[in-house]
Amino acid sequence: MANTLTPLLLSLFFLTLLHPLHSSSDAFIYGGCSQIKYSPGSPYESNLDSLLTSLVNSATYSSYNKYSISGSTQQDVINGLYQCRGDLGMPDCATCVARAVTQLAPLCSQACGAAIQLEGCFVKYDNTSFIGQEDKTIVLKKCAPSVGYDPQVMGRRDAVLASLGSSSGLYRVGGSGDVEGMAQCVGDLSNGKCQDCVTEAIGRLKTDCGGAVFGDMFLAKCYARYSTSGAHAYARSHHGNFFV
Repeated sequence: MANTLTPLLLSLFFLTLLHPLHSSSDAFIYGGCSQIKYSPGSPYESNLDSLLTSLVNSATYSSYNKYSISGSTQQDVINGLYQCRGDLGMPDCATCVARAVTQLAPLCSQACGAAIQLEGCFVKYDNTSFIGQEDKTIVLKKCAPSVGYDPQVMGRRDAVLASLGSSSGLYRVGGSGDVEGMAQCVGDLSNGKCQDCVTEAIGRLKTDCGGAVFGDMFLAKCYARYSTSGAHAYARSHHGNFFV
């Protein structure tokens, strides 16, 4: 394993994204892996196995949890967390987290850091300290193709996004007519950091997606999404790199 503990470069992989917002909870949205690798059979690998087991077990009774596992050296320390979507019940939460952890093995083999977002849950681990830290890096942006601007629909969209921005809590949902919206922060953020992150995600949705009939803005520690009745399935796509 490399000696550096600097932020890790993740290579992203994407599959098809579907609307409406509440599609299958195990649908894959994005995943990323560090370029720094650990050695097979190393203490870090043992700590990672323990961490992932703890995350899966915890998801049977809690929608969010975080863990840190120490080692004999700083390089063997590992931090990790999971977050289920706010409306997901415990059986579905546990299933989603287990599914995410299962996908991490082939996706990020021997990577010291990884993140994966499914429709219903988020899992991340790293050998750097990230828990409790705000991160507004854009990791995924998807906007529908422009099909003409509808002032009434966009007015409802803006009202829904404003409602999400003025709400409180980690998980927020809203709707108006044929428009639905959703936002969520990772549970390690304070209320103030969550609000700041959601505000950023909503602002970027409005400026970057314009009059699109649906849009997703996933930042490293929160996301905001909206969809209208005219939304269509996303096309298969690829995105660049991001830092965590």
